[in-house]
Amino acid sequence: MREFLVEITTTVPEGTGQNEVDERRAAEAVRARELAATGHLARLWRPVGELRSIGVWRAADEAELHEKVLGTLPLRPWMTLIVTALESHPNDPGRDGADGRP
Repeated sequence: MREFLVEITTTVPEGTGQNEVDERRAAEAVRARELAATGHLARLWRPVGELRSIGVWRAADEAELHEKVLGTLPLRPWMTLIVTALESHPNDPGRDGADGRP
């Protein structure tokens, strides 16, 4: 699977009832755990003091990422996304052999 850096900003539409917001957030937590278990959600952070998320997501390609991964999130209709496809860097310390050893 390819990796993608995804920045997510969620904006609740004005006039949305608190009950609906709570239900969607609870469902979002469940879905995030499911996507993590299947390897589609690798990491997720929230910048300090901000109401957005930054995560590393995995999918076969960007179309699958949008349709079958991010598109399944209960909060997706309220989300604005910035998606950046990633590739391994030759100096990534997490790569095999990047520490100079064979």
